Amino acid sequence: MRISTKGRYGLRAMIDIALNQTGKALPLREIAGNQGLSEKYLEHILKKLNSAGLVRSIRGPHGGYVLNLPGSEITAGMILRALEGSISPTQCAEDHNSCEKGSECAAAYVWHKLKSAIDEVVDNITLDELCKNISCK
Repeated sequence: MRISTKGRYGLRAMIDIALNQTGKALPLREIAGNQGLSEKYLEHILKKLNSAGLVRSIRGPHGGYVLNLPGSEITAGMILRALEGSISPTQCAEDHNSCEKGSECAAAYVWHKLKSAIDEVVDNITLDELCKNISCK
């Protein structure tokens, strides 16, 4: 399983917005410049994050993006799922009824354990925690 550029860039953009919360919105151009990303691609990503309720878009000359929730309430899992959809390693780990083998699948145990481990990690890392560990720039 790989996280797409959309997920990786979205996580970076959210960290950038959180690090630059000064009471003013952070302009799209500034986020794109800080992250070395295309404004057009980043705009698509931020629209998805806006739809998920993680950021809020502010229009106008001083417009841009702000977090819609405190960084302590936003997890990496919330961001990744908003952009990637499921982050499950297999369809059957996400939906038990989708496996053609059902309960006879010997490999299902691996996929369910892997999904649990992924969920445990991404659902317990907050945006605030990510901001404290910005050595990944």
